[in-house]
Amino acid sequence: MELELFGAEDEPLGTLDCDEALLGSYPVTDGCRVHVTDRSGARAGQFEDLTQVAKYEMAESDYDKRTESVRSFLRQRSWGRWDREREQEREREREQRRAQEAAAAAALPLGARCEVRVPGQPCRRGTIAFVGETDFKPGFWVGVRYDEPLGKHDGSVGGRRYFECPPKFGAFVRPQSVRPGDFPAESDGLDEEL
Repeated sequence: MELELFGAEDEPLGTLDCDEALLGSYPVTDGCRVHVTDRSGARAGQFEDLTQVAKYEMAESDYDKRTESVRSFLRQRSWGRWDREREQEREREREQRRAQEAAAAAALPLGARCEVRVPGQPCRRGTIAFVGETDFKPGFWVGVRYDEPLGKHDGSVGGRRYFECPPKFGAFVRPQSVRPGDFPAESDGLDEEL
């Protein structure tokens, strides 16, 4: 690297060429700048591609044997995934949520009109077209065919068709966001005669 010092008026003040010298030994004042020229021959962006950097990898079994590691520290204190009681409590909570979700899904009849209320989004109306588990995410999901093109797809996700609807009319939501009932399609008022 070649370092050059320029003054506040962009006038050259000299080269910073002594590795042992402190910056204060040069005529540095307010407004000065240091210009760096790379003479190494490296290409711009050459070191930004991390796939080109060799990485050290250790087998899981070897890491488990180490006594001075984060994993050993957590295991000794029964923290994180080594906290059996907390992990069992989390598993019970997951099972409870799954049971609640399954019960909520079972109460949603196919073909019923519904309102969908997802936090942070406007209320939408449609028809329940699918209820059950999916391949794209775990848990129970409700496929809704909206009355208007407010959805994300046509009833298929990841190459699998779950229900039929026009493009942008379909969406999947969690059962607790769906309320079945007598919800007629909302009119935009364009069909009325004056």
